[in-house]
Formats: sequence, C-alpha cells, structure tokens
Amino acid sequence: MSKFTDQEYLKNDQYRDASNLNARLELHRRFSVNSYGWFPWIFDILETLPTPARVLELGCGPGDMWKECTDRIPDGWSITLSDLSEGMIDAAWRNLVVTGRAFKYEQIDAQSIPCPDETFDIVIANHMLYHVPDRPKALKEIRRVLKTDGYLVATTVGDGHLAEIREWRKRIDLGTDVLSFDNPFTLDNGIEQIAPFFSQVEIKRYEDNLRVTEVEPLMAYIRSGFRDEELSELVQEKLHQELESMLAQKGEIFITKDSGLFLAVK
Repeated sequence: MSKFTDQEYLKNDQYRDASNLNARLELHRRFSVNSYGWFPWIFDILETLPTPARVLELGCGPGDMWKECTDRIPDGWSITLSDLSEGMIDAAWRNLVVTGRAFKYEQIDAQSIPCPDETFDIVIANHMLYHVPDRPKALKEIRRVLKTDGYLVATTVGDGHLAEIREWRKRIDLGTDVLSFDNPFTLDNGIEQIAPFFSQVEIKRYEDNLRVTEVEPLMAYIRSGFRDEELSELVQEKLHQELESMLAQKGEIFITKDSGLFLAVK
C-alpha cells in the first residue's frame, strides 16, 4: 500500500505528532521565493466565500493556517477543525488556544464524516485528499455534508512539485520505498476526480519555488518522510555531501514548487 494512503502509517507514524510536518513547513517558510505566503494566499480565496458560514477543515494538522491568519477570519464563521490523527488535533489545540478563537476540534476520517447532510457552507481539505484511501467515498461524503451551493477548497501539489528531491532520492538508491510516495491526487489529475461530485471545479496555482542556502533544513525535510530505520547513516551522509557540493558550486539549491487548489461548488 502507498504510504500516501496507509492510514495506520499516517496516523501512528508519519503524523503521530506535528514534528515531521513542521520540518517540511520550516523549509518552505525559510526558503520560498514568493514572500506573500501560502496561507495568506489561501485566505485571499477563502475571504471571497459567503459569510456567515459553517466551516469544516479536514486534515487540519497543527492549525498553522488559522494561527497565521487569525485576524482575517470572518466574525460570522463557525469553524470545526478535524484530523485523522489524535496527535494532530492536540497540536492544533495547543497552537490555537492562544488565539482566543472558539474553534471546535474533532477526530474525523474524511471517508466517514459524522455530521448530518448539508451541515457546512465550506469544507477545506488542505494538502490531505492524497492521503485518503478511497477518495470517491470521501468526496461523496464532503458533498453530502455541504449545503446547496456550498464550497470545497482542496489544496494539493502538481506532478512536478519538489521534483529535484525525488531525483536525489532515486540517485542515492533508497530502494522501492521511494515509489510508495507517488502522489495519487495532484493539480494535474484532481479535476477529473472532483468533477463527478461537484457542479463546478476551478483550479488556481500559487507561483513559487525554493532557493535553499543551508543543507541541514533540507536534510531535515528529507528525513521527515522516512522512519529512522529506512534511512541509514551512510545514505544520509552521501546525500549530505552531494548537497553541500551543490551549494558550494551554485550558492543555492533550487527546488521546483507547484502548489495550488481546487475551488469546487456543489
């Protein structure tokens, strides 16, 4: 089974807590070319949606978007934050309790949302639909809990996102495990997956890349995708030396980014 959709691995290993995700977010925070910011860009779109509104986020992670954009949350929004991982729900609560906002928190599997039909005006799935084993079932559930003319905001990445990192992994021969990270829901194939369940689907891309000037944050990013036993010290050292050499020669390590979202209407 792909690690992208292995729920036991995701819940009990990869996203047991926020540490792996934070390592990846930190690389983007420090070295992204687009200074505007991913979360503010998402909020530019969210702010165009109706208010008052009942909002459900699936796969909220540690809730960083809501913390960074707290001052932009419409007063008329009632927000439920959910995640498959209990550890992520705890991280979100700890991260957001200081905001003073009355978020609700629930542990939810997107394939079986425990809410009545037509409960929400907006459902947000931020970089998480590629983790769902049965996406048609999840999309059907999302449609069910959305009100008529409700919105799905589903972010993901394109096929070329972080292509350089994938190539480095292949060159140092990490084995077939790398292939288990193939992304099943991207900006390039997502419309055909969403369209059967929604009347309108629009794609929006966020222009950005990475220009990395330190090797260790990049290594932390790469390590975050593996269990300790899957990435030997020898393999790590080989990659570290390669990246140090690249940085010395070019003054930076360029990494392609391709992120964006689908805005779908029920």
